[in-house]
Amino acid sequence: MDQPDLLRRAIEVFEAMDIRYMVVGSIASGAYGEPRMTQDIDIVADILPEDIPALCAAFPENEYYVSREAAEEAVRARGQFNIIHPSSGNKIDVIMYKEDAWGREQMLRRQRVRILPDLEASLARPEDIILSKMDYYREGGSEKHLRDITGILKVSGGEVDREYVSRWSARLGLSEIWERILRRLGER
Repeated sequence: MDQPDLLRRAIEVFEAMDIRYMVVGSIASGAYGEPRMTQDIDIVADILPEDIPALCAAFPENEYYVSREAAEEAVRARGQFNIIHPSSGNKIDVIMYKEDAWGREQMLRRQRVRILPDLEASLARPEDIILSKMDYYREGGSEKHLRDITGILKVSGGEVDREYVSRWSARLGLSEIWERILRRLGER
């Protein structure tokens, strides 16, 4: 099973179960910017404890690996768990929806985007992908996050609400990184 098929399967399951979700990470940044290869699929989801049995059953163990215990712990602790397709090595990081001000804002702002020729999905908006990528950069220092951000700004820059990014950058302690990105683009 290739990555697009695994992504398609997850979206079908989340939508059939009426689980609020949004695709984030490199797949989302590639939809708004410059696509790049990624090792996994990142999906933020608002999963409830009562969703777990049906969610695990939707990924049968003869084809997928999903730890029910890891899913239960992720829901309880607001962490993450994986859905893995062992024969291909492809996986999904299912990240629990954060119930803070920015987490709520992101989920409310998500939008439908065609991410494959035959697939529309709920994606975080480009501004929220930029903010997330800045946060990941702050945590780990990986330049790939800055490249993803500049790709979004180059490809979809006219559609990006920079005031929103600036406002949330200040609230999240990311203003210095945002200013560095704008300088890199020659905007400061």
